[in-house]
Amino acid sequence: MALKKKHVTAEEAKLKMASLCSRSEQCEADVSDKLYKLGLSSGERTEIINYLKEERFIDNSRFAKAFARDKARFSYWGPKKIKAALALKKISSSEINEALSEVDEEDWTNALMKSAISKSRNLDLCGEEGYENRRKLFTFLIGRGFTGQQANRGVRIMKEKQKGEE
Repeated sequence: MALKKKHVTAEEAKLKMASLCSRSEQCEADVSDKLYKLGLSSGERTEIINYLKEERFIDNSRFAKAFARDKARFSYWGPKKIKAALALKKISSSEINEALSEVDEEDWTNALMKSAISKSRNLDLCGEEGYENRRKLFTFLIGRGFTGQQANRGVRIMKEKQKGEE
């Protein structure tokens, strides 16, 4: 037996989204998707989103800054991966660039090194398969969203660190 969805009115949805946005940062696209899943019409979604923007529950710029800072600090993502994720959430490129510029250089370095350390733990970067393992580490760091220059720096530092431990 299939469960019937309870119909949600526009007012109930507005209160639900306001509550959600007060607990955590949300972007306009995510809220719109949630409202769509609640079965609201396009006009109702637009009206609710406009209300949430006016009341400052939704602010894409604030969301982008929090998202970039958190992904760099806690998930150890690089700037390219963060930029792509924000673009998928329909954040403007100017807001993305502003958010990325507000992440401290120390946070980027920390993210790079934490990612490099976690991957290189099981790789011998100096031995017989050193070249192949350095390539694997480089590819991993590129996948994490770091630039080629940053990835090269991470590989070089990890190789020097392993040499020093021998």
